[in-house]
Amino acid sequence: MLKLIKYLFVALAMILASPAFAEISVTDVKGREVKLAGPAQRVLLGFYYEDFIAVVGDGAMDKVVALSLSPWKDWRPKQFEAYGKIYPQIAGLPDVGDTDTGNFSIEKAIAAKPDLAILPAWAYDALGETVKQFDAAGIPYVVIDYNAQTLEKHVQSTLILGKVMGSEERAGKLAAAYTAKIEDTQARIKSAGPSGKKVYVELAKKGPAEFGNSYGNGMWGTLIETLGGTNIAKGQIENWGPLNPEYVLAQKPDVILLAGSEWLSAPQAVLVGFGADPVVANERMAAYLGRAGWADLPAVKNGEVHAIYHGGARTLSDFVFARYIAKILYPEAFADVDPMAEVSAFYGEWLPIKADGVFVLKHK
Repeated sequence: MLKLIKYLFVALAMILASPAFAEISVTDVKGREVKLAGPAQRVLLGFYYEDFIAVVGDGAMDKVVALSLSPWKDWRPKQFEAYGKIYPQIAGLPDVGDTDTGNFSIEKAIAAKPDLAILPAWAYDALGETVKQFDAAGIPYVVIDYNAQTLEKHVQSTLILGKVMGSEERAGKLAAAYTAKIEDTQARIKSAGPSGKKVYVELAKKGPAEFGNSYGNGMWGTLIETLGGTNIAKGQIENWGPLNPEYVLAQKPDVILLAGSEWLSAPQAVLVGFGADPVVANERMAAYLGRAGWADLPAVKNGEVHAIYHGGARTLSDFVFARYIAKILYPEAFADVDPMAEVSAFYGEWLPIKADGVFVLKHK
């Protein structure tokens, strides 16, 4: 009998030590140690929807029990629609709100009974002390950050997702593939030498009558600086906000990037992204070029006005947009790079939908 009890005890210990029951410990981007009893099965997803799907793989959204709906459904409606065909349940998932619009409900989040909340760094910062209610409810939460748009944070966030979701091998391969693209981009830039080109980025949502946000730090601003371009918004605005129209004219940018998206409720926006029509996108871009003084800008004279998908920033596919901008800055060094082919290949390998639409477009 004693031998049987000892055998059962050893067997139980082995089972509990197996991967299915092994405790997971991970350090998030805020330096917080997060422990889970095992891979998450009931997730509250606060942002980075495509990245989550790319890292987790088949059945990713089947593990989501609640989400911040508006940043997906309202900001990227065509993208949301495309994923809805694969995961029809996402339209009916509980919506916990979001910190960007100020309607995040910690009560709804806790009521969904997730075994893990995945939060973007900006939402975590905005929640402040409120986030401690997760602790009180015994719900672990992990913070990731693709908004920083650095190789370090992208890789760290990807590996964190892989670990907490039990898809470490896939996450490792995805992080390695992303790293290879970024390192190749940087190597080409280094061999090409300084670009010296001035770049102006504008969020092309409001139409030409009103100047949209540009980016001093983060988002497109950080990316331009990383690629060796001169971001004319640097030092003029801290993070994002509109630049003075006269300042833009005085800077004489060599490249203009109009960051567009799927804003169906914005009648003058540069519409790009899933389901976008290149003819419509080109017409919307042309309206911006009719602004006073823009005809004399080097970017307009030299045909270097481009639409770029705003939804592609702060994602694991943002290397495509980095390479597109790099090709503008260093055309010879990136002569053999086809960004549209690369975005199609990325979706084909890592995501369950196709990249059908307009994601980058040079004005004609």
